[in-house]
Amino acid sequence: LDFLAARSGGDARSALAALELAAANATGRAGDGGGGPEVTLADAEDAMQRRAILYDKGGDQHYDTISAWIKATRGSDPDASLLYLATMLEGGEDPRFIARRMIILASEDVGNADPRALEVAVAAAHAVEHVGLPECAHNLAQAAVYLALAPKSNASYRALAAARDWVREHGAPAVPNHMRSAVHGGERHELGHGAGYDYAHDRPGALSTQQLMPDEAAGERFLALSDRGAERELSERLAEIRRVRAGAGSGDRARRHAGLTGNLG
Repeated sequence: LDFLAARSGGDARSALAALELAAANATGRAGDGGGGPEVTLADAEDAMQRRAILYDKGGDQHYDTISAWIKATRGSDPDASLLYLATMLEGGEDPRFIARRMIILASEDVGNADPRALEVAVAAAHAVEHVGLPECAHNLAQAAVYLALAPKSNASYRALAAARDWVREHGAPAVPNHMRSAVHGGERHELGHGAGYDYAHDRPGALSTQQLMPDEAAGERFLALSDRGAERELSERLAEIRRVRAGAGSGDRARRHAGLTGNLG
């Protein structure tokens, strides 16, 4: 036990897993002889060596395996996703690390093509905290399968990247006066902060046609949705909203607004 504790670097999961391997070695050697198996130092050394060969948590295999899991899951191969997940679990990887990567992938690679993917990943992370190993491995497996089979979209990821690129290039935009906070009153009220704001819920379809972008970014479009999964419907909705807003200053405003009322309710 002292040897396993020292070699595991304080990682109780690794030490326990190695002890299980050592016990299995001893049990297999004992055969049908009398008495129970005795776990020797040689068994412990062999178990630790096998663990090191199986998965090097502190080296390249740690990064390579999680990278492979991400790519397999993004590529919609649940069998490969499960294999790399099993490799990490058998190697003593921290399940919280795996759960964090699942949450990230749910937004980066699934996104609004299936919004439930984020719920599933977050639920798996909660299960890891509340259940722990070994049982939480089943929660991680369930999430891995769901994420692998979910329709994929990186539209939100790309849209945020485009918006951040704009800010880096142009700086923080000036907030339009009608969109500034007037909650505190006083000087803000005297400056007209918030004056002229068009409250969307007072409009047909709860859609304001007022310019909401700062002047410097007027006309910029960062979001381009896919036609996969739930994003297909969102894409149609986005296109209709943009048509209405683009025609807000034309004679088509009333007609477009009326036609959108039922779609946006």
